Amino acid sequence: MKIIWLGHSAFRIENQGAVILVDPFLRDNPSFPSGHFDTAIAGATHVAITHGHSDHVGDTVEIAQATGAKVLCNYDLAQVLGAQGVTTLEVANTGGTVRFDNFTITLVEARHSASIMIDGVSHATGSANGLIFHFSSGHSVYHMGDTDIFGDMALINELHRPKIGIVPIGDRMTMGPAVAAMACRRYFDFEGVIPCHHGTFDMLTGTPDDFKTAMEEHADRVHICELGEVINF
Repeated sequence: MKIIWLGHSAFRIENQGAVILVDPFLRDNPSFPSGHFDTAIAGATHVAITHGHSDHVGDTVEIAQATGAKVLCNYDLAQVLGAQGVTTLEVANTGGTVRFDNFTITLVEARHSASIMIDGVSHATGSANGLIFHFSSGHSVYHMGDTDIFGDMALINELHRPKIGIVPIGDRMTMGPAVAAMACRRYFDFEGVIPCHHGTFDMLTGTPDDFKTAMEEHADRVHICELGEVINF
């Protein structure tokens, strides 16, 4: 399995022939290197979106139209994307699982808001979610989306036992480093943890180094990524 950080909360996951783009906020992402868009989306088979904020929906419409990738998101966001011309939607909602050839995606709870502005008009996009990826071969992955810590993370772990955690740490809009580390230490037994949603904008002050320090005895499980770096699990 290869996981590539594309900046902010955007990732490319490659496993068993699937190329999954998660929260593909690329063109308007100030931390995403210009000129790398085509490489980042090449061969995409699926797009998975945690929630309907523009810094997570990102370039989904363009990617779906260019690649034919299936787009997994909640029902309300799907109505918005469908109206923008996305025809490859796979609709779900919190607690539901969608099955593909060699993997499944389950939408789980996240503590966050969700809406999107299009041409100056705000559209409701349903709940915010985390995403659990189970592969027929390879590690399970939990992309938390944007969230605070919450007690039912314990149930998410009991149900899914994710081995790789993708965790927001930037503060202001999500958990900061200390709380994110508490969530990982208290509720999960991750073999690898990738911090995200940091550094993109000035208000996101949480740093990967602070997160790694707060992980204490589990600091060796933290992967601090450079943009475009390939992590093999």
